[in-house]
Amino acid sequence: MTPLTFGWRVPDWPEGGAEPSAFRKQIFNFMDVLQAGGLDSAWVGDHFFPWAGAQEQSLDTIEAWTTITYLMARYEKMRMGTIVLSQGYRPPALLAKMAADAQWLSGGRFILGIGAGWKENEYRAYGYEYPADRVRLDQLEEAVQIIRAMWREERPSFQGKHYSIQDAFCNPRPTPPPPLLIGGSGPKRTLRIVAQYGDWCNLNNAPVDDCRASLEILRQHCRAVGRNYDEIVKTFACDNVAIASSHAEAEMMRQASFFGSGLSFCGTPDEVAAAIQPYVDLGISHFILRWVDFPRTDGAELFLKEVMPRFG
Repeated sequence: MTPLTFGWRVPDWPEGGAEPSAFRKQIFNFMDVLQAGGLDSAWVGDHFFPWAGAQEQSLDTIEAWTTITYLMARYEKMRMGTIVLSQGYRPPALLAKMAADAQWLSGGRFILGIGAGWKENEYRAYGYEYPADRVRLDQLEEAVQIIRAMWREERPSFQGKHYSIQDAFCNPRPTPPPPLLIGGSGPKRTLRIVAQYGDWCNLNNAPVDDCRASLEILRQHCRAVGRNYDEIVKTFACDNVAIASSHAEAEMMRQASFFGSGLSFCGTPDEVAAAIQPYVDLGISHFILRWVDFPRTDGAELFLKEVMPRFG
């Protein structure tokens, strides 16, 4: 049985309007608490300005690869993952080499999350082409094949419609290769790509019934491609964890948060644990959480002390 673990979704922008130096200190302070409390991982998004259209797009925004490399060196007890990189921002061979080095330097603590990409105005602002959904999914499927080959083969070559490599040495090859998390839950293409090539999948801010349906589709794709469904680690991201000693206090925190309108794990430790349990029952074994009282650490500390041990 896969052990149950928890991670933190690092904020992309200063949610309280902090200046850059203060925002950096807030992240470090939060990470200090999480590492001391035994949290398994931290996850960084891949955007150049806020992904939420309702946010002012000129806000200070962290860059994924620089941030995760620094955090991985600073916090040596935690795994680090990307949630998720846009395949269109970095050539897949280069990304495979970067991830191999991150895995090697960190002693095996890196998780490569990748997806098709979706934020059109961001693509265009930075000079990237933004092809149709079908094309971006085709590119994703070619990219993950190249990445897997470069991690596992001595002289990998691949010729696709969008990407190609020829004798693309990737030494030192990562041992073991990083888990490859493929983001998204599109039923026709994305989950089939997960079934064929993914080590981990991610379900994002969805009700239990929706997750159950997505996992059943993933199971069907696994049968179709001859993959063992149980080999794939199932993860779930919740951007709205509001936890306090009383339900009323937690509800106030939720309502005050930018993330408060979505699916939430809200309430006392008992209530939050009860909200998580149905996802565990589906087979989800890693949770990526955003505590809405950031930069305060009260909610995270209460979770670490009162909720996480129940699933140990």
